[in-house]
Amino acid sequence: MFKRRGLIVLFIFLFSALYGESPAVQAYIQRFIRADLLGKVDILQEASSNSFLDLSSLYEYALQFVLDSYAQIDDLRDMNNIVSISKNGLIHENNAGNIDNIRINNIIDNLWKLFLEYPDTSVRGEIIIALSNIGKGNRNLVGRLNNYLAEINNVFLSGETVDYSIVSACISGLMVLGDSSSYPVLFSIICSGFPEVIASESYGALVLIPGNLHQFVVNIIENNPPNEKYAAFRTFMNSDKLKIPERGQLAEIALSQSLLAGRDDADLTDMRYDAVRLLSRLRWTRANALAIRHYYIVQADYTHDLISKEHFLEAIACLGAVGNSDAALVLGLQLGLINIRTESTGIFDEEVTYEIVHSLGLIGDNAAFNHLSYVTNLPYTEYIIAAAEEAISRLKW
Repeated sequence: MFKRRGLIVLFIFLFSALYGESPAVQAYIQRFIRADLLGKVDILQEASSNSFLDLSSLYEYALQFVLDSYAQIDDLRDMNNIVSISKNGLIHENNAGNIDNIRINNIIDNLWKLFLEYPDTSVRGEIIIALSNIGKGNRNLVGRLNNYLAEINNVFLSGETVDYSIVSACISGLMVLGDSSSYPVLFSIICSGFPEVIASESYGALVLIPGNLHQFVVNIIENNPPNEKYAAFRTFMNSDKLKIPERGQLAEIALSQSLLAGRDDADLTDMRYDAVRLLSRLRWTRANALAIRHYYIVQADYTHDLISKEHFLEAIACLGAVGNSDAALVLGLQLGLINIRTESTGIFDEEVTYEIVHSLGLIGDNAAFNHLSYVTNLPYTEYIIAAAEEAISRLKW
C-alpha cells in the first residue's frame, strides 16, 4: 500500500510539473486520485464551480481514468457523470483559451478512443459533440469523423443494423466542425435510405457547412451514377441555400444529363421531368434548346401512349416559359396541324390546344400570328378562342 501511494504521489508530481499547475489544482487531482467513484464525481462537481482556476489538467486526468478503468466497472452511472463533467469542463477551458494545440491533440486522441470503446451509447454521442466543439479547425478530427460515418453508412447499406443515435451525433458533430470535406459523406447518408429524420439532419448539415455547395451538387449531377444524380437534384432543386441562378443552372445541367441518357434509366427520366418543371417556374431562358429537345421526345412518347398527358402539357408549358423564336416555330407548327384537323373533323384536345395557344402568347413571337388568328375562326371552345385573342395581343412587332 505504501509503495502504491508513493507511485500515486510521484505521478501527481510529474503531472503537475508538466502542466505547471497551481497548488489548488494539484490538490484537486490528489483528492480525485484517492477518492472512490462517487467521491470522484463530487470532487469534479466541486471543482467545476470554481471559475477562477484552469482545471483542464484535472479534467484530462479524469478522462484518462475513465479510459483506463471503465472496463472493470459494472455500473457505469458514476463513470458517465465523470465523462459528462470532464468533457463539459474541457469545452469551457478550451473556449477560455487555456489549452494549447499540443494538449488539444492529446485530448482529441483520448476522447476519440473513448468514443470508439465506451459501451454507453448516449455517452458516446455526447463525446462526439464534445469533440466537435473542442476540435474546431482540426482537420485530422474531421477526417476521422468523415471516415467513421462513411463506415457506418457502408454497414447500413450491407443490411446490418446501425445505431441511429450515433449516426445523428456524427452528423451534428460534422455540422459543428463545419468543413466542406464532409459534403460527400453527408450526401451519401441522404442517398442510402436512412429514416427521413436522419436524411433531414444530413441535409441540414450540408446546407449549413460553409463551402461551394452549388459546385458540389453540379459535380454529382455531371459525374455520379444516375440514382445519385437524381438524388442530388431532387434534394437541392428547391433549396433556399442556392440562389435562383444556381438552381436554374442545376435544372439546365440536370435536363442535359437526362437527355444524353435517353429513356433507358428511370431515375434520369424522372429527373428530366423535374428539371422541366423547375425551368418553367424559373423561366430559365438559357435552356431553350434543351426544352425543345425534351418537347420532341415527350411528344413522341405521348403519341405512342407511353406517358401521361400531364408530361406533354408540362413540356409545352416549358417552351412557353423559357422559349424563344425557335420554340415559337415548334409550337406554331403544332398549332397549325391542330387547326387543320379541327377544321376537317371538329376533333381536338382541349387541354393541349389551350396550352399551346397560351405558351405562344408567353413567347410573344409574331411568327405565330397566322396560326393564332385562325384559331378564332374555328369551332374551338370559348376559353381557347379567348386565349388566342390574348396571345395575339401579346405578340411583339
